[in-house]
Amino acid sequence: MLVVDSHVHFWDLSAHHYPWLANPSMSFVGDARDLKHDYLPADLIEDAAEIELLKVVHVEANYDPANPVGETRWLQSLADTRRGRDFPNAIVAAADLSQSNAQAVLEAHREYANTRGIRQILNRHSDPLYNYVQQDYLHDDTWRRNFGLLARYGLSFDLQIYPSQMADAAALARAHPDTLLILNHAGMFVDRDSVAGYRAWRDGLRLLASCENVAVKISGLAMFDHRWTVESLRPYVLETIDAFGVERAMFASNFPVDRLFGTYAALWQAYAAIVAGASESERDALFKTNAQRCYRI
Repeated sequence: MLVVDSHVHFWDLSAHHYPWLANPSMSFVGDARDLKHDYLPADLIEDAAEIELLKVVHVEANYDPANPVGETRWLQSLADTRRGRDFPNAIVAAADLSQSNAQAVLEAHREYANTRGIRQILNRHSDPLYNYVQQDYLHDDTWRRNFGLLARYGLSFDLQIYPSQMADAAALARAHPDTLLILNHAGMFVDRDSVAGYRAWRDGLRLLASCENVAVKISGLAMFDHRWTVESLRPYVLETIDAFGVERAMFASNFPVDRLFGTYAALWQAYAAIVAGASESERDALFKTNAQRCYRI
């Protein structure tokens, strides 16, 4: 199976600082203590086994927030050698758009050839258990103003939110039609124990999909389904594809985080089984070409 993996994370704990891995803990997405080890391109290639990785997109891994460009510098050094088959082919870097130095950080990231986009995690929830951040950036004037700089630098934005934030995110997308937003992890449907939660996710997907500059990554599903099977993933995969169409959806692994709940090959084979009835061109789009187009690789 040939794939372009549009969502992976690498880290080198011996050389770099990742605050969340300094004292990892258990959370609703799994046990981060099991992730406290280096994970490099060679490890991903080993995990891939019979899955042939054509290209890889690295998404910021919560690197030292005091030095976000340090991660990009390191990743570019990996890509510029043969140590990891030239992975990553694209870098989605970190930047805090609420800070006054945001423009300088964006300019510094763009100095590196493989930089394609920015991610700043935005997840806020009415239940504090699910909060990733303590500030509602989508309603922060400075953050929104600096978001407008992305188009100037030709950068996309990886959008990590919950369904309750999708209306605000759609408004942001409409306000910036020249910036590509790529929804992470199929919208992180966390409220799975209620009909209202399902409707919020389903309707939010369609609202975002109504914005032509929004695409989606089908990834990270295991974070909310630790004992997943092909059948347990099927409705979420198909609902997401139905909302965005095969033209704006792509599969991704979220490794090594989703490695906590299954093997790399099993995950990609599950995706393949779910869309087995799709045409060859549709499968190519979902597994390869959409990611290549969105991340320009």
